[in-house]
Amino acid sequence: MQGGGGGVEQQPMQMVLRVKHPTSSSALGGDEEEAGEGSSRSALSVFKAKEEQIERRKMEVREKVFAHLGRVEEESKRLAFIRQELEGMADPTRKEVESIRKRIDTVNRQLKPLGKSCVKKEKEYKEVLEAYNEKSKEKALLVNRLIELA
Repeated sequence: MQGGGGGVEQQPMQMVLRVKHPTSSSALGGDEEEAGEGSSRSALSVFKAKEEQIERRKMEVREKVFAHLGRVEEESKRLAFIRQELEGMADPTRKEVESIRKRIDTVNRQLKPLGKSCVKKEKEYKEVLEAYNEKSKEKALLVNRLIELA
């Protein structure tokens, strides 16, 4: 039973080889069949070598891309830092301008009531000045009259 089973196992293997290599046929001799098998093995090894080479290239490219990505991230961090420094340099000027504008607004608000007060006081001043001048004239007249009488 074992002998018969062994012959059956070899037959599917030969069929597989024939399916893989249509050039080999049952008409070829044993040496030619071994040569075909050897060429298929060398083709397979060449294929595997190519696959390995492709994998190595993929890994090299991946490493280069990640290295480049790392450099890009470092540069973007540097740019962000520089941008912050520039904003800090421009910011004091901007803050100073805002501060001066606020002070101007505050002084302007304080000036408005003072201006109104001056206008009111100017009117009062004029009235007081007129009254003073009238009294001064009256005094001068009275002094002149006293001098005439004396």
